Amino acid sequence: MSGDDAADGQTSLFILSPGDRDGLCQAAREAGWRAIGARRAGDAPQRYLRSEAQVAMVDMRGGGDVAKLLTPLVPATDAGGGALIVLVDQDEEQGITALLDVGATHFMTAPFNGAMLRATLTSAQRMVDRLGGGATHSRRAQRIRRGDALYWELGRTDSLLQLSESLARHLDIGTSQITPSMLVRRLPRSERRAVLTALRAMIRAGRPAALAHALPGRTGDRLVHHLRMEDGVIAADVEWLSAAHERDLSSRDYLTGLRSRHSALEWLEQRTGLATTAVLLSIGQFDRMNAAYGQVVGDALLGRIARRIERMVDDVAPGSMVARITGTEFLVGLTGEPAASDRATFLARQLIAAIGRPFSAGDHLIRLIARCGIAQARTEDDATHLLRRAGVALADARQAGGEGIRILSADRHSRQVDPDKLETDLRLALDRGEIAILFQPQYPVGSRVISGVEALARWSHPQYGPLGAGILFATAERSDYMLPLSAHIQAEALRQAAAWPRALANLRLSINVTAADIAQPGFMNDLLAIVDRSGFPRARLTVEITESGLIEDVDAAGALLTALRAEGLAVAIDDFGTGYSSLAYLKSLPLDYLKIDSGLAQDIAGTARDRIIVRGVIHMAKSLGLKVVAEGVETENQLDLLAREGCDYYQGFLRSAGVSSADLVALVLAG
Repeated sequence: MSGDDAADGQTSLFILSPGDRDGLCQAAREAGWRAIGARRAGDAPQRYLRSEAQVAMVDMRGGGDVAKLLTPLVPATDAGGGALIVLVDQDEEQGITALLDVGATHFMTAPFNGAMLRATLTSAQRMVDRLGGGATHSRRAQRIRRGDALYWELGRTDSLLQLSESLARHLDIGTSQITPSMLVRRLPRSERRAVLTALRAMIRAGRPAALAHALPGRTGDRLVHHLRMEDGVIAADVEWLSAAHERDLSSRDYLTGLRSRHSALEWLEQRTGLATTAVLLSIGQFDRMNAAYGQVVGDALLGRIARRIERMVDDVAPGSMVARITGTEFLVGLTGEPAASDRATFLARQLIAAIGRPFSAGDHLIRLIARCGIAQARTEDDATHLLRRAGVALADARQAGGEGIRILSADRHSRQVDPDKLETDLRLALDRGEIAILFQPQYPVGSRVISGVEALARWSHPQYGPLGAGILFATAERSDYMLPLSAHIQAEALRQAAAWPRALANLRLSINVTAADIAQPGFMNDLLAIVDRSGFPRARLTVEITESGLIEDVDAAGALLTALRAEGLAVAIDDFGTGYSSLAYLKSLPLDYLKIDSGLAQDIAGTARDRIIVRGVIHMAKSLGLKVVAEGVETENQLDLLAREGCDYYQGFLRSAGVSSADLVALVLAG
C-alpha cells in the first residue's frame, strides 16, 4: 500500500465489468478497497487514469472480448507502472497464458471468496509499489489534462457542484462551479423528476446509484452518472451512453491527456484556408533517458513535459491547440494574423527554454533539449500537408545549429522576430493600455468560498497577442523597466479593487512588490499614498515580496515591513521555495503569510522525499505563527495532502485561473 493510500486507509481499484460491475465493486469494498467501476469498455483507459487507481481488474468471465476489454487498458496501466488483473472462469484457465502475453500482470479465477480477492489485490499492489515506489499514483494524476474526464462532486461545506471542465462544456454551462438546482435546470424538463428521485434515494440510502439523461439540445446523446458517497461527500463519474463517447476517447492521447494526432489533424482541417501556423516540437535525448531511468519514469516525464507545454502556450498564445503527435513530438496550432510567424517563433523559443529547465526524478536531475519546426499554411495545404511541412522544418532544425528553430513560411522564406522588439514595445505598452490586470482567487483549505485574490498582470501585445506575467516581467527586467511597470500594476489593481461592489467587501487583495521596489528611498510613503488615493482599505491589503529576487539588505527590509504592518498592511513572502530561498528571510522579516511556490506545492504529491521537504517548510512557517498559502494547486490529491500538513489557503487551476475584475464579481455573486 502506498503512503498516500495508507493515510486514507484505502487503496483504489478500477473495475471494468460489462455484466457484474456492481457485484465486483461491492466485493472490493468488503475487502477494504475503494472501488471505481465501469461497464463500458470504450472510455475505460481514460476513466482508469482519471480514477488515480494503480490496480485495474478486467472481468473476462464468459469469454470476454480480449481486443475490446483488455487490450485498450494495457498501455494505460503500463504508463503508470500499474497492475492489471484478469478475472476468468475456472474452466478458462488454459487461456490465462495468452491473457498474460497481452499485458495482464495477475489473474484470479471464479468463483472466488474474500480471502482470494484480498490476496490477489495485495499481490498486485505490492508489484506496483516495487515498480514505482508508491509515487506513480500522483504522477498519473498530473498526466491528465484538467477537465479531460467527465465527473462532478458536491462540496461538503458550500453545497456547490464542482464539474470537470469537459462535463461543463458538454452541458453548455459557462462555469465549473454551480448549484445542484442549476444542473437540474440544464436537463430536459421530462427527465428532471427522475434525476431528482435518483439523487434523493442515493442520499437517503447512502449506497451507490446511477441516473441517466439526455444532453441539452442533443436528445440522441445520453450521459449516465455513477453516484457514490466518499467520506460523506457525494461524487459521480460520468460516461456516455451513446456513440459520442467514442469521439471523446479518440480525441485524447491516453498518456498525456493532450489532443491526439487524429484530433489535431481534425482541428487543422477545420481551419483550412485560414491563417494557420503549425509549431512542431521534438524532445531530444529521450531514448537515452528511457534507457537510464526506465519506461515508467519516461512515461511520467512525458506527462510533465506536456504540462510545461500547456502552461507556456496558455501564457503566450491562449486558446491555441496542443497535441501529442507521436512519441516525443508535440504540436501547437495557432491561427490569426498579424505576424503569425513572429508569434510562433517567439512561442517556440519559450517552449525550448521551458523544456531545457531540468526535471527532477528522485535524486537525479534530467536535462533535455528540444527543437522546433514551424510551418505557415498555404492556400492549397490540407492538414496532412501542413503537418508534413512542419516536419520538414523540424528536420532542418535538428541538423542545424543555433537556437534549434526553423520556419517554412507560406512562400518558403524564413522570417525571424527581432529579439529586442519586446523590450522596445514594453516602454510603449503602458501608454497604450496594453497591460491588463487579472485576479486569481484564493480559497481557505476545506472551502470553495473565495476569501481573497492575488493581482496578476497580462500583456496584450499588438502582434504576439496575450503574454503572461512571466514573459512580461522577464522583459521588464532585461530592459531596466521593472520599477515603472511594478508601480503601474499596483496602482491599477488597487483602483479596480476599490470599485468592487459590496458583495466583495470581505475579499483580501494581494499585490506584488519586488526586492528592487522595497530598496527604493521613499517606497513606503509612495505605496501608502497609492493605496489611500484608491480608497481600498489598508486592512484588506497584503503586500507580497516576490522572493525570486535577492533582498540584499535583510535588516533594512525588515524595518520597512515592520513599518508597513504598523500602517495596517499585511506582509507575505511570495514564491518561497524557488530563486534565492533563504531561511534568513523567515528569521529576520516580520511576516503574516508564507506563500509556497507552485513547484514546491506540487511536489507534495511526489516522492516521499518531496513530501518531507514540503512538510518541513509548512511546519516551520506554522511554528513561526505564519499563515501558509499554496500556489499552483492543480489536483485534488495535492490539495488533500497540503491540507493534512496544515496549509491554510490555496490558489491554482484546480479552482480558477486569473480572471478579470468583472468576471471575479460574477464568480463571487454566482457562488
